[in-house]
Amino acid sequence: MINVSEALEPLAAWFRSLGIPQPIVEWGHPVMMGIVVVVMGSYVAWTGWRGRLAQDKDESFNNRMSHRLLAPWMFFFLAAGYPGGVLSLVMQRHPIFESPHFWTGSLVLILLLINSLLTLGGFGGDKPTLRTTHAYLGSGILGLLVIHGVLGLI
Repeated sequence: MINVSEALEPLAAWFRSLGIPQPIVEWGHPVMMGIVVVVMGSYVAWTGWRGRLAQDKDESFNNRMSHRLLAPWMFFFLAAGYPGGVLSLVMQRHPIFESPHFWTGSLVLILLLINSLLTLGGFGGDKPTLRTTHAYLGSGILGLLVIHGVLGLI
């Protein structure tokens, strides 16, 4: 079985050889992902719920469109940041699979993928139950991201 840390060590060693300051190695990933989660995540959640709850049809439509446009970008940035977080662990010589932060990050991406599949499937023909599942799962993922952030800081 391949050891992921060992496989990534040559890349981590190359990045270490660049003389990147330790605060950037240690805090670059948390700062960038924190921005994505706080700014994009809160906006995606807010527009999603405003789209569901707004009484005015135009307001609901505009919020749903904003949600629909930004949510895939949030998923993209989180998925793009994932390997950076793993590489940061290797660069700092922390064991990857012993990190609860690694496991919560992995779970977040899996759940986001599942939630995305609900939308790509048109909510099974616009079934209210699947729309509700999407809303609550998305909110739960945002809560998990908060836990994920805390685990990354301790």
